[in-house]
Order: sequence, then structure tokens, then C-alpha cells
Amino acid sequence: MKVALLTYSTRPRGGVVHTLALAEALAAQGIDVHVWTLGRGGDSTFFRPVAETVTVRAVPFADGGDEETVGTRILRSIEVLGAAFASERASYDVVHAQDCISANAAMASGPCLRTIHHLDTFTTPELVACHERAVVGPTERVCVSGSVAEEVRAGWGLTPRVIPNGVDARRFEAGAADVAGRARWADRLGDYVLALGGIEPRKGSLDLLEAFALLRDARPGLRLVFGGGETLFDYRDYRAAFDARAIELGVVPEVVGTIAEEDLPSLVGQAAALAMVSTKEGFGLAALEALAAGVPVVARDLPVLREVFGPTIAYASDHVTIARTLDEVLGSPPSAVAGRDLARRFTWDSAARAHLEFYESLGAAGTA
Repeated sequence: MKVALLTYSTRPRGGVVHTLALAEALAAQGIDVHVWTLGRGGDSTFFRPVAETVTVRAVPFADGGDEETVGTRILRSIEVLGAAFASERASYDVVHAQDCISANAAMASGPCLRTIHHLDTFTTPELVACHERAVVGPTERVCVSGSVAEEVRAGWGLTPRVIPNGVDARRFEAGAADVAGRARWADRLGDYVLALGGIEPRKGSLDLLEAFALLRDARPGLRLVFGGGETLFDYRDYRAAFDARAIELGVVPEVVGTIAEEDLPSLVGQAAALAMVSTKEGFGLAALEALAAGVPVVARDLPVLREVFGPTIAYASDHVTIARTLDEVLGSPPSAVAGRDLARRFTWDSAARAHLEFYESLGAAGTA
């Protein structure tokens, strides 16, 4: 079987992390896997080394400059990836897109499967159309949680297959045991609450900022650290509002940006807590990585997170309860045993086998 997995970026976003881990796990099952992506900013490969058993096809994508709107960039992304992929799609038995951009690109030349990691609400017309086509257009759909699958059923009357994410639990357990790596972060950042995914609306960054301002008096030495944040979308207005509010509150967050792959586990492992207060999530991979590292998690109370994590993490609903719950978790950290056990149960090998069974159940119809 020859499988094409398509994603929209080479940078470390959740869907891209999923794509690479799934590709490597499928290849370990003996599948010929090719990952197609847009090589933005001159990238010719992904943010981390990819197993030699996986073929990477990075399609050059020139920078459109500051004058290019988000809508124009979306349409150009679909066109460029779609044109490159069309020339070789006939060689694949399965075409599986991982986001709305790559799904639209794949569907320009034929049918595809699509993983819906989470549903979002956009205002840019081109993004609205891209999102809708990528839900209704594919022949079959996968969701990484039952909660997102239920949203798809309720909104469109469609029934996706549910296949949970995996997590490289051993890597983050090793991060917790990396004394030298953790010491470097401690020297640089001190005692900190970590948020991953950058500063953007879906991540609830402003709520976390407000919560931290309430927490600061009780824990004056604590810092708020944001890691990651590579995105295709334009969140400059939100970031400006965030920065202005930080000044008003007298909070100075540390924004470390994109973290080198080898440094991420120790950054997570050294955190006093992980705050994942997103307004929407599809699964919560970062929280599972934190649990693997033995780090307590405070998350927004979303049905999908209740489904995946149950009682292994703490929940909050707004900036006041986020502050209160963080203070409780920091003052009396829960046992790490249940969280580590949960993380170990979600493996990429299991995810790959479930995907392979799904592909085989569909036969050739509608997959490529």
C-alpha cells in the first residue's frame, strides 16, 4: 500500500506533529508513506528529522510579503500544493489530508480522506469556504476524539471514524529525567507556568494572562512562559491586544517562540504546571506530553478534554477559576502516576494500526 499524507506546513503545529508521527508509525508497519507539505520560508523539510522510511515531499512556497492577505495566502497555498500533488496522485492507493488547506489541495484533482483535528470558526471568507469544503468534500473522515466527531455529526450529519492520537510518552519521560536540560531552563526562566502553541485566540492566551495577573500576588517568583506559535494565520491584532493588556497588568511574560525539538521535553519537564486553556481543542496532545513528563495540567473545561483526560488533569472555566486552580495545583501537585499511565496508553503504533484497518476497510473506493 502506498499512502500520501498531506499537511500544510513544515513547522511544529499540532496537526503537523500528528502527521509526522503517524507517517513514521505507518512506515514501521511496512507501508510506503509519502508526506506532502508546503515548504514555507524556504523550508525543504520539517522542523525535526523524519525517519528515512518516510518520503518527504516539500513543495516550495514563496513568501507573499506583508501585503498578501490571509485569504490570498490560503488560496495560493491550496493552488500550489494542489498543482504539485496532482502530478503524482495517481501513484497512491490512499490520499489522506490532515487539515483544510491540504484537503482542498488534494480534492482539486480527486477524492481524499481527511482528519478533522478540531472545528474552528473563521471570519476570513476564503478560510470559511476552505473549512466548509474540507468537512463536506472528502469521501471519509477521521476525528481524533469522539467529542469532535459528535460536533461533525451534529453540524453536518456525517459520521467520522474516531482514531485517537498517540504520544511519544518515553520522550517526555526522558525530558523529566534530563537533569542538565532542565537545569538550563531553570537558570533561564526560574519557576514557570508553561503554555504551548503561541499567543492566539483559540489558545485563550488573554484569559491566561488575566489569570496570571491574579495569581502573581500569591506567587511573586512565578513566571508565565509561552512556547511555540508558528502559524499561517494573521494574529497581529490579537497579539497587540495581548501586549497592551500585559503592560496594563504589569505582567512580563516570557515568549520563547519555536522550541528546538531536542529541547522541548526538558522545557515541559521543568515546568511547574502546563496551562492549556484553549477555547477549542481536538484532543490535547500537549497536555498528554506534560502528563508523561509528570507535570500537572490545568485546562479549560471542554467536553473533549473530559473525554480524553478524565480526572488526571484539573479544569477551569474562566480567568478567575484558571488562577484559582493553578494556585491549588502549584500548592499541592497531584500524583503523577495516573497521568503517566494514561499517556503510555496512547501509542502511535496503535493509531497507525487503526488507520491501516480503516484504509483497508474502504478498499480503493474514494481513497485516491
